[in-house]
Amino acid sequence: MSGHSKFANIKHKKEKNDTAKGKIFTKIGREIAVAVKEGGGADPANNSRLRDVIAKAKANNMPNDNIDRSIKKAAGDGDANNYERITYEGYGPNGTAIIVDALTDNRNRTASNVRSAFTKGKGNIGTSGCVSFMFDRKGQIIIDKEECEMDADDLMMQVLDAGAEDFSEEEDSYEVLTSPDDFSEVRLALEEADIPMASAEITMIPQTWVKLENEEDVKNIQKTLDLLEDDDDVQEVYHNWEE
Repeated sequence: MSGHSKFANIKHKKEKNDTAKGKIFTKIGREIAVAVKEGGGADPANNSRLRDVIAKAKANNMPNDNIDRSIKKAAGDGDANNYERITYEGYGPNGTAIIVDALTDNRNRTASNVRSAFTKGKGNIGTSGCVSFMFDRKGQIIIDKEECEMDADDLMMQVLDAGAEDFSEEEDSYEVLTSPDDFSEVRLALEEADIPMASAEITMIPQTWVKLENEEDVKNIQKTLDLLEDDDDVQEVYHNWEE
């Protein structure tokens, strides 16, 4: 995994989202609603899925008042029942793999928008499973080196003792990988140890990365990713393009 700065990508995403905080907060609010419904209630102490979404909200600088409002709204709102999870898989330029996770109350609208994003970037949607086998589903925690005073070896021992599968050091950050089942427990252990996390989420990690040498290919995949990330129904976009 070494050699790819995940933290640089996260900073890029956050800077981009700073101009549209309302949009990212709306998406996280939708995740909170579904987490309350599927995870068994509005108390984070008894709902690990909700705890994980709250951690994601805080990593995206969502104010506590917004988080609390979203939880209260979800607890008394039947709208969460209208959302369904849909995953799309497809190809960008030069065989790059793209996975799109959506939460939607209108399957036709979302399918049309996602298909359009692929088409405009000269890519195409494939069948279920066509690219997901190229990714590993993992819990991923990124720690900014500047924010963490711990020695790298001590930090590694702490996260491995907490149940992490892997620890790696990048130029500007540390990356912690867990199984999806152990993610919540490891994240909570780091939180209780006051270790600052730049990002903490269940994600899809590419097994290999694809470089795009052609300038037109780069423009096209960027167009697809921008259109997908701007779509209110799209929660996450995963790809194996080495930016």
